[in-house]
Amino acid sequence: MKDPKNQAMLPNLDAGWQPVTVPHTWNAVDAFDDVPGYYRGAGWYKIVMKTQAAWKGKVLYLQFDGANQETEVFVNGKKAGAHIGGYSRFIVPVTDLMRNEASALQTIAVKVNNRFNKDIAPLSGDFTFFGGLYRKVSLLVLNPVHFNDPDHGSSGLYISTPEVSAAKAALKVSGQLINKSAATKTLVLRNLVKDPQGQVVYSDDFSLGQISAGKRVAFTHQLPTLSNPVLWSPEQPALYTVISSIVDAQTGAVLDKLEHRTGMRWFRFDVNEGFFLNGKPYKLMGASRHQDYKGLGNAVPAALQVEDLRKIKAMGANFLRVAHYPQDQAVLDACDELGLLASLETPLVSEITESKAFTNNALRMQMEMIKQHYNHPSIIMWTYMNEILLKMQFKDAESRKKIYVENVRRLALALEKMTRRADPYRYTMIPNHHSIKTYKEAGLTDIPMVVGWNVYHGWYGGDLANFPEALDKLHAEVPGKPFMITEYGADADPRIHAYKPERFDKSVEYATRFHQTYLKAILSKPFVAGAQVWNFADFASEDREETMPHINNKGIMTIDRQAKNTYFLYCAFLSKTPYLKIGAAAQDRRSGSAMQGQDVVTQPVEVFGNVGDAELFLDGKSMGKKNFKDHIAVWNVPFQHGKNALKVVASGAARLEDQASINFNLIPADLSSKKLPFKALAISLGDPRYFEDETGNKIWLPDQAYRKGSWGYIGGVPYKKETGHQPFGSDKNIVGTALDPVFQTQRLGLEGYKLDVPNGKYEVTMYFAELMGAEMTTVLPYNLLPSYKKSAKEDRVFSVYLHGHLIANRLDLPKQFGLALAVQKKAKVIIKDNKGIYLQFKAIEGRPVLNALEVKRLAF
Repeated sequence: MKDPKNQAMLPNLDAGWQPVTVPHTWNAVDAFDDVPGYYRGAGWYKIVMKTQAAWKGKVLYLQFDGANQETEVFVNGKKAGAHIGGYSRFIVPVTDLMRNEASALQTIAVKVNNRFNKDIAPLSGDFTFFGGLYRKVSLLVLNPVHFNDPDHGSSGLYISTPEVSAAKAALKVSGQLINKSAATKTLVLRNLVKDPQGQVVYSDDFSLGQISAGKRVAFTHQLPTLSNPVLWSPEQPALYTVISSIVDAQTGAVLDKLEHRTGMRWFRFDVNEGFFLNGKPYKLMGASRHQDYKGLGNAVPAALQVEDLRKIKAMGANFLRVAHYPQDQAVLDACDELGLLASLETPLVSEITESKAFTNNALRMQMEMIKQHYNHPSIIMWTYMNEILLKMQFKDAESRKKIYVENVRRLALALEKMTRRADPYRYTMIPNHHSIKTYKEAGLTDIPMVVGWNVYHGWYGGDLANFPEALDKLHAEVPGKPFMITEYGADADPRIHAYKPERFDKSVEYATRFHQTYLKAILSKPFVAGAQVWNFADFASEDREETMPHINNKGIMTIDRQAKNTYFLYCAFLSKTPYLKIGAAAQDRRSGSAMQGQDVVTQPVEVFGNVGDAELFLDGKSMGKKNFKDHIAVWNVPFQHGKNALKVVASGAARLEDQASINFNLIPADLSSKKLPFKALAISLGDPRYFEDETGNKIWLPDQAYRKGSWGYIGGVPYKKETGHQPFGSDKNIVGTALDPVFQTQRLGLEGYKLDVPNGKYEVTMYFAELMGAEMTTVLPYNLLPSYKKSAKEDRVFSVYLHGHLIANRLDLPKQFGLALAVQKKAKVIIKDNKGIYLQFKAIEGRPVLNALEVKRLAF
């Protein structure tokens, strides 16, 4: 039940509750709708359960794997505990608040609040802060003597490998236990180690002595050295199992038992030569990952999260940047099993608050992360403070800004010191946005062991062709630190295709060129320790508008995990086995307008591979052989109307092949063609791109000037917003439609539109949205380009005539409908005497506009 009033105690109401299944978020819908903002406030969960006989004499805890972000827990009306922070596990003792009688009803109530709180990170960021109990909740039923770490939500047992080589490996077990029984206990710590094949290679008992009632004790035990260990690596993720038990020395009873896996490996970073694992050089290539999923928000079942990791591994990656917060244990378990090295970070994103509470929360979050994930062999570094100077405070007061930056530096020093003390065996890293001078002057490049750079050269700024030089500059400017490219990417709306791609057109084709350039440069420079694409999959970002409102679509997969061409490119670059894939195979529909005198439309087809060359076939006919250039080969394919069967075959012994079937809707140059009778045409005005409309089962074609016998516009110019970066159109969220790209472009000052269709009955649909005057409501800090200029309002009133008949009278879009609202106007017409369709736009005030046009033939 949502609680906008943020009541201190559980509302005493029977009404207002909804049945839900945990994991759950209350923002799975409202974070994606057309209403600005999403619910950020309190919500209550409650469950009533009966006392179980098995609980008698036990100690009970409630374990929350993730609740965002302020949580209070009540048992039978009394407060049991609380937690601050949305991305770490926490454990609440509840034994003393439970009713003891048999079958007694126990009411558990949990209040969660995802409001903005200046003392809790993250304060802001390019992702949605979903609320709710979005990870698993468990009741732990333990013996009074058990492993315990009440402050950090961990199991209470920590395994390290302080020395590892090919010849030997040292294992150390440490942790805490507590005796909550009423008597002193003489205890033994029993350790058993199994090799990756499940064979016991070591076992012993270590005396813990007498532990008084109510006492918590810490222990450390060095196990004997293992000879000739099986080493953990991406190619062979060999896992040893360590089983640690607390045993009652007098009775021999096992009071508690924990089972953890570990891996034997050693690693180092080198400033000039990159990263080494087990003495061998590795380029740390992979992806950053957010945890949300289409239709689920962040309440994602573990099985789906593990499938993400399988897809990352399948593309040839060896590294995962878990960003921008700790994620489900299942994610790191999968890294261990699959052989994905990893970094893990806390959610200090973009800015800090200069308060003691914020600092304490940040330090506690870091320690929770380390303690809870300490035993994962896949983790090689702990990370904090992503782009922490991006949203710089006090920019207009230089002296105050210096104080703020100094406080950021002090917090970084405190986090670094604590992290190195808690785990001396792993590296530390701070990822920074691409402003070298800013971070050097702040001293932040001196603090961590590795520096991360989030680089969008060729997207938010800079020339894509100069990216290799940008890497050289990073190496030269901070010469004493190893570095990785922790983010890079370009928006890729999988519905948009451009055969002459350009920056910010949001096409898959531009994103493919972007990633191709980055991968080639990164892999060629040994001083770049690695790189993680931003992002593995599209993810929720409520403040974003653009072609897919509320979604950051820089992913190489969609938010529901459908592969884009960019994913295929990574498979081609990184796979160690032969790979061949026809691009956009999921785009089984294409369309295009034929040139005069032709009955085919020639369009490029990209094939991704890591083989020498390949041959493409269209309906069994060879289109010739092509060599792969930086893992892409392109054929210009003459598509005919209807089904087109594509097959690509790699040369050589491997004989790899891939196939795709393209259903092509060909629009003839002569719309009156009897060979291919006209049925329908959808046009996106002021737009050079193709847009795949899945809901309407059609392709919107780029606009063109009118040609006799064909179709096109008469007069006008494409709309271009003065943003300093967009080549055309607006990036405003268009309310009332999921087809934002269709409404985000238009022609201004249009005089007419002609389609020389044959005689018949037609439905004409005009699509409008007023774009001018609809400036950004939020200036997003990740956009490093010059500030948005306000789009000046233009007074426009116009009428539209179809063959001289008025079909839209005195349209005043902002006055009648509002800014950036999808509007449709339909009309039906019978064409006789081969006059075709002629729309006239008559200006009354200002310039007429049209965003898109659709024509359907209703009768023959």
